[in-house]
Amino acid sequence: MAERFLSESEQGDEAYERLVDSLLDSPAYGERMAAVWMEVSRFSESDGYQLDQVRSQYPWRDWVIRAYNENLPYDQFIIEQTAGDLLPNATPEQIIATGFNRNHMINGEGGVDPKETRIEVVADRAETTATAFLGLTMGCARCHDHKFDPITQKDYFSFFAYFNNIDENGQAGHNANPFLTVEVSAEERKQVEDYQANTKHHQIKFPEGNTIQVAVLKDREGEPRKTYLLDRGAWDQPTEEVEPAPPAFLDFGPLPPNRLGLAQWMTADENPLTSRVAVNRFWELFFGRGIVKTQEDFGIQSARPSHPQLLDWLAADFQANGWDVKRLLKQIVTSATYRQSSKRDELAQKRDPENILLGRGARFRHPSWIIRDQALAASGLLNTELFGPSVRPYQPRNIWFTPTAGKIRYERHQGERLYRKSLYTFWRRTTAPANLFDASPRRICEVNVRRTNTPLHALVTLNDVTYVEAARVMAQSHQGPVEEAIATMFEKLLLRQPTDEEQRDLLALYQDTKTYYEQSPDEATQLIGYGDHPSDDSEPAALAALTNVALLLVNTDEALSHQ
Repeated sequence: MAERFLSESEQGDEAYERLVDSLLDSPAYGERMAAVWMEVSRFSESDGYQLDQVRSQYPWRDWVIRAYNENLPYDQFIIEQTAGDLLPNATPEQIIATGFNRNHMINGEGGVDPKETRIEVVADRAETTATAFLGLTMGCARCHDHKFDPITQKDYFSFFAYFNNIDENGQAGHNANPFLTVEVSAEERKQVEDYQANTKHHQIKFPEGNTIQVAVLKDREGEPRKTYLLDRGAWDQPTEEVEPAPPAFLDFGPLPPNRLGLAQWMTADENPLTSRVAVNRFWELFFGRGIVKTQEDFGIQSARPSHPQLLDWLAADFQANGWDVKRLLKQIVTSATYRQSSKRDELAQKRDPENILLGRGARFRHPSWIIRDQALAASGLLNTELFGPSVRPYQPRNIWFTPTAGKIRYERHQGERLYRKSLYTFWRRTTAPANLFDASPRRICEVNVRRTNTPLHALVTLNDVTYVEAARVMAQSHQGPVEEAIATMFEKLLLRQPTDEEQRDLLALYQDTKTYYEQSPDEATQLIGYGDHPSDDSEPAALAALTNVALLLVNTDEALSHQ
């Protein structure tokens, strides 16, 4: 794709627009967007806490990917995740969408009161909804009136009431109803059962046949559960009864007193927050910083918008054009602002070090999952299969082994599943994937992006098996003169040819390390033996040296950064 664009670059804006359209039409677009939503939605396939039992929640992730690829309008994206089960003649897919509000942790430890657990998960849903869709720090009002924003404690529990009628009992594991039984292929069923390898007494309870259970929302039948304001937020201290309602300062008319009414209120034209929060998050994807820096807080204590009129216009335009996400993203990336060079001079750096004024193109570190997928793609190892159960790629030995967690062992997959995109990596809350070093722990909703260039970052990208293997496969895939191999790898990773100086430096590195490995053949054999992909050991010193060059290229700032 990059080569085609570069060959057509003389066509200017037309070629660029075709590139943008092709990227938006790619199935990988939905995966890229879903990866961000996994962190916002605190998606995991384990319960958290001490025992951290596993779940089979991946069909909800598949729904998110499809929603983005099919360009589901963002207001419908909100409605289906909040109240898909309450829509008229709700489809199984719309019910699966409500898994968004079942991604929370749930405590199954001995001695825990299920009533307390139920209150905690309802609070999580209310606070996640407020943060993800409205940019409100509503959790601050659980124990008392909000100290800064006009949200009272009564407002908090009125909002809480929307989620308090779910037909659940606060139990964990396979007793954590409600579930939707989903038909899957025999292979998918087998892969999900494989989650249980060496988990001893921590088992998923499966229904009969080629089916799995997906945690979803479903209201109780009969009389709705009553909701009370809780004194200081304590689960066992009810005071006055409250009814489902939005915060009073944003209440603009009667709507059904259920989750569907809440979703309609969030996406109504009169609501000033939802589209602004969404536009701001999408803007951050491309500029590394939102127009409002505090994505989690659009209240009185939030950062001031850097460009308030731009935010107003984008939000209004987004709503006026049917909440069309692909249209919005195309607007952003085809703008002159986005297409600026990221090169900066010393004066500009002094005047605007964070590029708040958008005087140059954005430059920021990629998240770890993009860096991993990029290395796999450049090597040709990346498995681009869409959808399906989570996978267990390379991880440090005994990463899951803890005396207090039932001695659950991590058994990695083999073959093509090792090289699936990071989006599909099995996520255990108590022990997140070690090579996704800057990711959210996914215990609560987090909308702020974590970025790092700490030594731990470099230790992973220089030493993790995935990166070493990808570099070795990249090196052994190039035949012919070493100069050509270096230039080809350079272009594949950085989308340009090396300068003469860069080519000389890389060739010198190759020659020095080749000499070293010729004198230390065991180290060469060890290096090229990392990973399951077959190694070409005909010239171990030469391959090990070229692997070092490839690994250096993977770790250049140019490869690690959006620029």
